[in-house]
Amino acid sequence: MARKIAKTLFVCQACGYESAKWMGRCTECGAWDAFAEEVRKPVTPGNKTMAVKANRPVPIDAVEIIDEKRLSTGIEEFDRVLGGGLVTGTLVLIGGDPGIGKSTLMLQVLHGIAATGSKVLYVSGEESVRQLRLRSRRLETLCSTLLVVSEIDINAVMAMVEGEKPDVLVVDSIQTMFSPEITSAPGSVSQVRESTLRLMLQAKRTGIPTFLVGHVTKEGAIAGPRLLEHMVDTVLYFEGDRNHIFRILRAVKNRFGSTNEIGVFEMKERGLSQVVNPSAVFLSERPENAAGSVVTATMEGTRPILVEIQALAASTSLGTPRRTILGLDANRVALLVAVMEKQLGMHLLGHDIFMNVAGGVKIIEPAVDLGIVSAVASSFLDRPIRKDTLVLGEVGLAGEVRAVGNLEIRVLEAKKMGFSRCVVPLGSLKRLRHPEGIRLDGVDTVAAAVEHLF
Repeated sequence: MARKIAKTLFVCQACGYESAKWMGRCTECGAWDAFAEEVRKPVTPGNKTMAVKANRPVPIDAVEIIDEKRLSTGIEEFDRVLGGGLVTGTLVLIGGDPGIGKSTLMLQVLHGIAATGSKVLYVSGEESVRQLRLRSRRLETLCSTLLVVSEIDINAVMAMVEGEKPDVLVVDSIQTMFSPEITSAPGSVSQVRESTLRLMLQAKRTGIPTFLVGHVTKEGAIAGPRLLEHMVDTVLYFEGDRNHIFRILRAVKNRFGSTNEIGVFEMKERGLSQVVNPSAVFLSERPENAAGSVVTATMEGTRPILVEIQALAASTSLGTPRRTILGLDANRVALLVAVMEKQLGMHLLGHDIFMNVAGGVKIIEPAVDLGIVSAVASSFLDRPIRKDTLVLGEVGLAGEVRAVGNLEIRVLEAKKMGFSRCVVPLGSLKRLRHPEGIRLDGVDTVAAAVEHLF
């Protein structure tokens, strides 16, 4: 009988592509110098790393459904992003820039669960237990049912979970986990894939909700193979600028809830604090009677958030004017500037245009189109918009202002924040109940909107 020998492969650390020889550039994803050598051991009958239990298929209508109550983390903003709390056996991947506060958030989430008497386990591959104790003391998250350990061996972690049987598990981070059966270094594609697979099987078998903290690349995507995001149930991104105090938790994949919800947090000396009313925070430092500033309303899931859009149109002598956009879709802004050139006769080709969303929020929905047009027009004409005015509407290529969804919820949020006038699409106004205490001006074109505002 021929003896099986180990096989050497070269694996791309960016996409997971395997090659029998080393290559300078990956033929799949185009990454340079991304191949690392890995030795694959032959699988023998006695070398089984995962027990496989045969299952029999059953009719789908015969499957019993038990409406289990979701486990609350004690942080309302976090529960909202998850869809109402933790589902039994769910696997959650959370990523973000270094230093953004992922470990701080996970420690506070575990403390919120442990405060109810549940046993939770925090596995750190980057910090010692003494460092965890120091950070926990600073965050005031000390609890006897919050267990911490410093470990990178995935086999030891699995055995620890079997022995302790925690109610919730956190692995920080998945790139530091190491499986002895694979010869490659921790953080490689094979190690990350193997560790995630074993943790996923354990979460489904035991019903323990599991959080995986993941590093991100310089492009902002979670490091490791793209397969990693397909294996988990929920993918969360913790966004924000380290120079700002606000952080936004956003779901980009959620099998048990909506991906449109966001959670807003404020970074303080003692950790992350929930922001119950983001609109008030984002508008707190809004300048008065400043040209180029306009307030609009965006929907993040079921929550309306009022944000300030700022624009600056400055004349330039360069042949190609600059377009610097922060927090908005640059292509969408370019489209709207072209509409203003054509429909309003504003000669913006000789002006640099700079746009920003105050507070570091990113807006992608088209309902803020009219707000973008109003901000640029205000700066170009050097005429401020009244501070009690909110602008809403989607703009088409012909200059028409189209209806937007959830207008009533947005208007009520504006009324609550003290706004007395809203410029809205005429099509939406016909289907809206007029609330008391706020004036609604319906417009059907961008020309009519500029006429109303200026």
